Amino acid sequence: MPNAVAAHLVVNDPEPAASWYATVFGAAETDRIPLPDGSVFASDLAIGDTTIALAGEYPNMGIISPKTLGHIPCADSPHRERRRSVDTRHRGRRLGIPPDCRHLYGERAGQFIDPFGHRWGVSQHLRDVPRDERDAAVAALFSPD
Repeated sequence: MPNAVAAHLVVNDPEPAASWYATVFGAAETDRIPLPDGSVFASDLAIGDTTIALAGEYPNMGIISPKTLGHIPCADSPHRERRRSVDTRHRGRRLGIPPDCRHLYGERAGQFIDPFGHRWGVSQHLRDVPRDERDAAVAALFSPD
């Protein structure tokens, strides 16, 4: 897969996480690696044209979820949501950043924290913003006046 970035999420239990991501993001499981006891070691989920590797926690191997760490190191962002509104994705989720219409780059975006400790950014493209308009808005935002 040339020129691709693979996301790898660690969760405390991959099976309910895969189900949750299917409900919220429309994720489809494309592969699964079972453990001898029948539980899931890891699975691949397709969200749009992106594949996310989803693995369980194995602290003795240094594979730790954000819930265990007690913090969220980054935000994952399925970009330019079109099928579902940002409000639908955000509704009822643990607060991150509520959807906001004031983004100078033409997006309505927000963040939420999923039940497995990962922070997700969701966005919805509202309009194409010409570069000069965007740059002027940034300059005004950071103006000392």
